[in-house]
Amino acid sequence: MIQKALFKILMAPFALLYGTGVALRNGLYRVGLLKEISFNIPVISIGNLTMGGAGKTPHVEYLANWLQDYIKIAVLSRGYKRKTKGFRIVDVNDTAATVGDEPLQYKRKFPEVNVYVSESRVLGIPKILSQQPDMQVILLDDAFQHRSVKPGLNILLTTYHDLFVDDFLLPMGRLREWRQAYKRADLIIVTKCPNNLSTEDRKRVEEKINPLPDQALLYSTYQYTRLYHLLYPSVTMNLRSDMQALVISAIANTDFLLAFLEQQLGEVKIIEYEDHHAFTRYEMGHLKNEFEKLGGKEKIIITTEKDATRLEPHIEFLRKEEMPVFVLPVYVSFDADDDLRFKQIVQSYLLSFKI
Repeated sequence: MIQKALFKILMAPFALLYGTGVALRNGLYRVGLLKEISFNIPVISIGNLTMGGAGKTPHVEYLANWLQDYIKIAVLSRGYKRKTKGFRIVDVNDTAATVGDEPLQYKRKFPEVNVYVSESRVLGIPKILSQQPDMQVILLDDAFQHRSVKPGLNILLTTYHDLFVDDFLLPMGRLREWRQAYKRADLIIVTKCPNNLSTEDRKRVEEKINPLPDQALLYSTYQYTRLYHLLYPSVTMNLRSDMQALVISAIANTDFLLAFLEQQLGEVKIIEYEDHHAFTRYEMGHLKNEFEKLGGKEKIIITTEKDATRLEPHIEFLRKEEMPVFVLPVYVSFDADDDLRFKQIVQSYLLSFKI
């Protein structure tokens, strides 16, 4: 605790300098010297104020899964840490290196949904519309800070155990903007909540966030489903208390994942890397060695869906070494009232949209 406090004190001047730059940029947008561009198509942005780990990917998937049955949608992402440049449509046969892990995950899970990557959303949206003039809505992945596009519906995510109101600016904390930026949101979703969140807990969170009168505040949680084998997806299994697992992960925040696994399994050990890390052959050898150190006969390797896309280059090694790598899918759920309210907000925006 003392070291953490000392670190924050040392980083405070740098956070102030960073925050000054962010405030200047947002000020230029506010007075109109930098322009936010609107498009003649509904645009829904899903993002967060922190560096990651708020649950953006499963919330994008929630919207894609729901809307795809009714209207033609596109998902537009930057394609973070891909090795290609420019505008590109995502194909199911792409790799995380060519389009990024999250866009590839979206396309694999929803093959009928058009998924695109572009460093510039301003340039990407017109290109989507030129290729697909009948497109009816665009979901912007992780675009809360990307002010050049003005979304019609701006969704901000913040995690239950790490609310943005308790965080600090980079590098002192994990915030990418000052806390007051939350005022740009139309809808705030508190993610990764405990199941059966009490009325008292909701009230406590609402008092801390203090949403504006016109901002909706909703609560979601993660639900994990059956594991499936990375090499043989038709092979599935449930978690059991007599199992040991080695977790390999390169996502922004593994706290919720580990808490879940530790409740379900007898032993859990994790090998953790920075978010979006590209796994190397050396690291696969390290994974094999660490797995062999686990005790017990019932042992497996567990990874996330996003990490699974970055393990694909090592499929042959994993197959040759007979590594039992299983993927743990996750999806977002709301309670009945919040689910209805969320869908009503989105439907109202789409139905009232005017060119």
